[in-house]
Parts: sequence; structure tokens; C-alpha cells
Amino acid sequence: MNDKDQRPVYMDHAATTFMRPEVLAAMAPYFSRYFGNPSSLYRFARESRKGVEEARMQVATALGAEPEEISFTAGGSEADNWAITGVASALRKKGDHIITTAIEHHAVLHTCEALEKQGYRVTYLPVDGDGRVDPGDVRDAITDRTILVSVMTANNEIGTVQPITEIGRVAHAHGVLFHTDAVQAVGAVPIDVDALGIDLLSLSGHKFYGPKGTGALYIRRGTRIESLIHGGGQERGRRAGTENVPGIVGLGRAIELATADIEGHNRRIAAMRDRLVRGVLGSIPDTRLNGHPKQRLPNNANFSFRYVEGESILLLLDAHGICASTGSACSSASLEPSHVLLATGLPHEEAHGSLRLTLGDANTEDDVDYVLEVLPEVIGRLRQISPLTPACARMPEVE
Repeated sequence: MNDKDQRPVYMDHAATTFMRPEVLAAMAPYFSRYFGNPSSLYRFARESRKGVEEARMQVATALGAEPEEISFTAGGSEADNWAITGVASALRKKGDHIITTAIEHHAVLHTCEALEKQGYRVTYLPVDGDGRVDPGDVRDAITDRTILVSVMTANNEIGTVQPITEIGRVAHAHGVLFHTDAVQAVGAVPIDVDALGIDLLSLSGHKFYGPKGTGALYIRRGTRIESLIHGGGQERGRRAGTENVPGIVGLGRAIELATADIEGHNRRIAAMRDRLVRGVLGSIPDTRLNGHPKQRLPNNANFSFRYVEGESILLLLDAHGICASTGSACSSASLEPSHVLLATGLPHEEAHGSLRLTLGDANTEDDVDYVLEVLPEVIGRLRQISPLTPACARMPEVE
């Protein structure tokens, strides 16, 4: 039914998504017709400003926020960097301690590591075998010098959804700000920043069928934060640089569409994911599902296959027209196993044999059938040639 010369079976939506036609249509006029600089005062430029402010309202509505609490960025990584360094700089006299987790995206981890070189102290909390953070560990780690807790809403590799309501409650009980990287969660998990107790939230447009190079940072009114980019007075003086008007317009339309019917969307995607998980675990022995079995993103299925290596799995799947990942696309060039899987306690050699399949709007039941047809053959073939495979675990080759 499928092969490498036909339409690829794309199951790497956690890495990026296609752009919805409605989003592209909303952006199109701002590339040519409404090209004015939104900071200019004449009527022609006000059309660009109108597009930016409409998008700001769309993002705010999706998050249960106020428009003035939304600042646009060039993506989720910038938003993460800004949230952490901006708060650290603004509150340096109050404290120098930040709490995060061992499984955060590198946009958070590397930012925290950079702050450590400047004299800040960072606590990296452990997670359990399913990748969940214990809110009690957050409470125990807080000191009188703690200024920020940063815990992602849902993990980009294993899909585990964190108890952020409880974590936010713990942070606020001690007068500490709470930031969450919601890059993977927006459009998949209902988010209300007030109900969840979130002070800062990062998101990225290309994760929910919007344009690449777009993002936003929600900053609760009254939160002290320094600018990350200095220059002009854009974004209420918080983020300098001429606005990416077409991208911002596309981001606004994309988040509006992505949050319009989260429950109905999740039902369809989760049903395919569950059938995929059952099929893989039922047909391939020595396989583990990574991440929490229930508290996980509706589109995420992450497996570890003993005795094989993830990159080899990807190459053979690609030869059959299946697009997947061994973990985070942001670090796919690394030869090191996933820091997320290692943090859950998975042995080094098993972490190397991971495969992330993330479904999206274009996927069908036929796609699931095809993966379930091809993947056992791929794993069996790799195990036949792997020196790690014991004789009793070798799967018979498929003719």
C-alpha cells in the first residue's frame, strides 16, 4: 500500500507539523498587500498593526489570558530563554536559585546551565519511571533564595503530562514564580493559565500547524522580567525588533484552530495512538512503552526495543516511507541516548533503541496499519544482525 515512492507516512508531529491551509491563507496578504511596518503611524501601516493585535487576542483567548500578557517571539526556544533569564535577572537581588527537572527541553536545560556559570544555583529534580515529577520534590527543593520553578507541561519525547496544577500551587505557596514550557502541550492539552497557576508560559507555532519561526511568551501581569532582546520599543518595550507580521498572524490563526475542539481532536488521535501501542507491544517482544501509560499526550507513542539501535530503525523505516524520530528532533544529530529516557531509569543500551511515533491530523487508520506491518519486520531484521541479541530472543526473518 505504501512505499518510499508514495506519500510518506509522517509520524513525527512532535518535531514539526504541516501548516494548515487556513493559516497560510490568513498570512498571505501580509507578505504583499499589508507589508507596512506595524510601528509606523500612517494608515497603511495600521493594517499590519491590526493583524498583530488580532493575533495577540487569539493567543490570549486560547490560554485564558489577557492580550497585554502575550509577547511574540521567534519560537519556543526563545520564549524559554527569555522566561528563565529574564526572571533571573529581574529578581537577582531577591534570590539566585532556580528549580527545574532533568527531562526538560534543552532550551531550558542549557539556559539554566548558562546561568550556573554566572553564579546562579539550579536544582534539577528527578522523575519517576514514567517521567513524572513529584510536586513534593518541588516543595522540598524550595529555599528562601528560590525565584523560579520551571517544569514543562508535557514532555516532547515520551509525552508524559506533568502535574503542573499541583506544582504551580506549591510554587505560589512559597512566593515563587512558575514557568512552564508548553510547546508540546498547546493544542493537545486544555490550558487556562489562571486555573493552572501559571506565571509564564512558552509556546511555538510550528507544533500546532502554524508557521515555523513563531512563538509567544505569556507573562502574567505584574511579573518582573527583563528583556532578552534590546533595541526598539516593540512588544510594549519588552522584545525589540520589527515584528514578523505574517508569522504572527499565522500563529494567531493556528492556535485558534488548534484549540477550537481539543476534546474531539484528542479522541480521534488517541484512538489511533492506542491501537498503534497495542499492536507494537503485541507483535514485538522485548519492547517497552516509555512514558506514563495514561497521563500522556494523545498523539505520543515512544518505545524502546531491546538489542537494536534507534538510528538504524529510522533508516529502515525511512526506506519504507515512514517518518519517525528517536527522540527530540532538536538533538537528533547527537550520538548520545536521550537524557529523558536515562532520567526515567532506562539502561543506556535500551535508551539507544528508542523510537518516537507522534501522530497528527493527516494520519489515518491505514497509516497505523502500515506501520504495524513494517515495524515488526524492521525490528526483526535488525535483531538478526545485532551482536547484542541472545539466540533465544532472535525473531524469525520475514520472507
